[in-house]
Amino acid sequence: MYLLIIAAIAALVLIVKIYQKLTCAFCRSSAHMVGKVVIVTGGNSGIGLETAKNLAERGARVILACRSARRALAAKEEIIKFSGNTDVHYVPLDLSSFRSIKEFSEHIQKTEKRIDVLINNAGAGGLGNYKTEDGLHVGMQVNYFGPFLLTCLLLPKLKSSAPSRIINLSSVIHKYGLMDFDNLNMEKYWSDYLVYANSKLYINLMTLELSERLRGTEVTVNAVHPGIAATNIFRNIPIAIVRTMVEKAIGFMFQSPVEASQTAIHLAAAREVAGVSGRYFSNCRQTQPSKISQDLDIAKKLWTHSARLVKYSESD
Repeated sequence: MYLLIIAAIAALVLIVKIYQKLTCAFCRSSAHMVGKVVIVTGGNSGIGLETAKNLAERGARVILACRSARRALAAKEEIIKFSGNTDVHYVPLDLSSFRSIKEFSEHIQKTEKRIDVLINNAGAGGLGNYKTEDGLHVGMQVNYFGPFLLTCLLLPKLKSSAPSRIINLSSVIHKYGLMDFDNLNMEKYWSDYLVYANSKLYINLMTLELSERLRGTEVTVNAVHPGIAATNIFRNIPIAIVRTMVEKAIGFMFQSPVEASQTAIHLAAAREVAGVSGRYFSNCRQTQPSKISQDLDIAKKLWTHSARLVKYSESD
């Protein structure tokens, strides 16, 4: 009996692995990025690092927006060695701090003549249940409110650089998120899983509303499900053996960071998506997110509530 169960599990794992390999798409665009400025949040590891390596290899000026100086500087050297492109830079950014986000934005406004691509890649799970110095739930701020504020603050530069692109990393897990306007900050009820699911649902809705606001500007914004990949997004799981088991299982069954980076690379570089905006992509092609992710009224309402919570107005 036990042997049959083990054999069934092994067969299921093998089927999942084969399916993943058969359905994984790679960016086929050969477009160069010479003369373009690309910001990748969380570009020091995982999907963000592989995205940055690819775009640097295409000739882009790459700015790694990361919290850890040590990991970012190591990633910078890895990218330069991989791509041969020395135009790779680290600028500190901590999405759990609005002060850091504003300092980053001010630095970019002063030092960069343009922004051609903003990739909101950074995210984390298992951050716990506490509020940041800004009064927001840490997981919601790192995964949604922080990227929301960053994007808003960089919009003037993105508009003046048009045509330009914004790419927001979402997840298929958004389909399990709950839209409760009385619990945007996770003060009524929460779980690490719900925080992550909600933040990705909100990312989709932010993408939808922003695409409406950017009509006629030649700035596009799209959301991406990169796929389930073996990255360090689970690094905050407190029990080491559980964390290791999760990472090893995902590492075997699902995508590598290189594979998972392909859709973001496609949206950043491919000419055929130059005018596409407000959409949801997976495996380098447009697909459908959850029904609520496509609700314009909810997206507009969420934008208004989000701007209030991060204390942003369009005059900022």
